[in-house]
Amino acid sequence: MIRMVILLVALIGGTGAKAQELTDRIGPADAARELRVRSTTDLEVLRPVLESFLETRPDTAILYEQWLSNSLYRRSIEECEAGSPGADLVISSAVHQLVEFVNRACAASYVSEVTAMLPSDLSWRDELWGITREPAVIVYNRDLVPPEEVPRSRFDLLDTLRNAPERYSGRIATYDIEASGLGFLFAYADSLEATTFGGLLEAFGRTNAVATCCSAEIMDAVSSGKYLIAYNILGSYAFGLAKRNPHLGIVAPSDYTLMLSRGAVLPRGARNRALAAQLVDYLLPPSGQDSLRQANLNTDLDALLEKGAVPEGFGASQLRSIELSPKLLVASDRHKRLLFKEVWLNAFPED
Repeated sequence: MIRMVILLVALIGGTGAKAQELTDRIGPADAARELRVRSTTDLEVLRPVLESFLETRPDTAILYEQWLSNSLYRRSIEECEAGSPGADLVISSAVHQLVEFVNRACAASYVSEVTAMLPSDLSWRDELWGITREPAVIVYNRDLVPPEEVPRSRFDLLDTLRNAPERYSGRIATYDIEASGLGFLFAYADSLEATTFGGLLEAFGRTNAVATCCSAEIMDAVSSGKYLIAYNILGSYAFGLAKRNPHLGIVAPSDYTLMLSRGAVLPRGARNRALAAQLVDYLLPPSGQDSLRQANLNTDLDALLEKGAVPEGFGASQLRSIELSPKLLVASDRHKRLLFKEVWLNAFPED
């Protein structure tokens, strides 16, 4: 009963973590126009892309707010229901929340030559667009995980945890699905895709795996050796950090690799909707996609091969896109979330 109450409180009120992580202004101080962008994307990752957008708009500045996904969703819904203006553009990795946002008639419709060219799995109702392509990967400490124990698939990860439970006890990490909307989305997608999902939860529970909130926190801990392996980490952040840190190894699982397209929506009450639409149109064509690729926010099969995250022979069929569609509404269903979190807490019990 206590656990059910905790879950209900989490569903209603969300995590107690801070909501808005930072705010920064990009562009000239005397800019005549200001675009408010709220996003779950780390600013230092997205900053070069935004600066590139502003290069041809000297009269424009961007007020960038970096949020945790659950808090960003709640704030966006509150403003929609109150009919008050907030962000001009919302960008989130927790795309099931954006599908729900659109479904609640909180987003504005927009059509351009660029948005019309998107494939159906990257666009929904002309109100939600997938702007990136990012894999969910396994990160490990190269110095502390023996080569023969590096998990190249979920089956390998199960074998590693079963064969050396003492070595990995308390040293496996993944996203906390209550603190991280992205973590919930990846875990939910795994539950639909993977025959290994139940086994992984059992193995995580047996080895006292740690569920925590944030990519940077998890990867810093893997780098330091506090954790040895991290599961289902967003590859865009992992690849960026691995460039500077030789201790980090990255694997895109060979049984299948989830591919996320970070979503963008124009809130219905946006003050500067036309300017926000210009940013959407900048991000989607090849030039914008190249900027995102340089920021590790756009990763295709060739890039995974080039980065050594997959072996030769890894095929496009092993990449499983998370489709932007009404199918994701199931992930937001209150009853299903409650049941799913109950299963999760059996593997990650609260202290």
